[in-house]
Amino acid sequence: MLTILRSLLFMLVFYSGTLFFCLWALATAWISPTWVQGVATAWSRFHRGCVRWLLGQKVVVDGDLPQGPYLYIFKHESMFETIDILCLFDRPAIGAKRELFDIPLWGEIARRYGLIPIERTAGASALRALRAAAKDRIAQGRAICLFPEGTRVPHGESPPLKSGFAGLYSLLALPVVPIAIDSGRVSPRGKFMKRAGTITYKVGEIVPVGLDRKEAEARVHAAINALN
Repeated sequence: MLTILRSLLFMLVFYSGTLFFCLWALATAWISPTWVQGVATAWSRFHRGCVRWLLGQKVVVDGDLPQGPYLYIFKHESMFETIDILCLFDRPAIGAKRELFDIPLWGEIARRYGLIPIERTAGASALRALRAAAKDRIAQGRAICLFPEGTRVPHGESPPLKSGFAGLYSLLALPVVPIAIDSGRVSPRGKFMKRAGTITYKVGEIVPVGLDRKEAEARVHAAINALN
């Protein structure tokens, strides 16, 4: 019963608050992208507070999270990490499905914030566009964060990485920081019920530049699935 009540309260408070932050972001979108990024960061911190105090979910980072010109690759199990990443980095540029940019109002906020649109085709032209966008965000001093599995994955499953990861790893020539997360244990995809517990980010060993495709993919795949 407590879990049900907590989940209901979270939905009421978080989604009501999200509407406020969206309106705030829209009001500032035409002033400067920096203003939108500040609103987005505040929204992420609001979400972290709701998760902690309404759902009883504590967030832990296992390992040192390096800051700098890296390609950060995340396991993707829940909506949680897509929002919470903004608590880990300063104005991170996160890869998002291209279709999300077509959503009225939200799409405009995403563009002004500087999210990176990702085409599902992962063809050569899509990869070049992704590289150009990533280079632009890196020049702004922002972290590049991607979910190479392409969609949320139930906790315990380890699908192969999408082909676009290897191409981007080669084109950007950046060391990779793989990060596992077990958010799906307490906030599973598509489930209303969210349980109390601990969500852990586990920072894996840095994957250096210059490895061949198979080795780079194998290292990243193993690291982001370390909490399965």
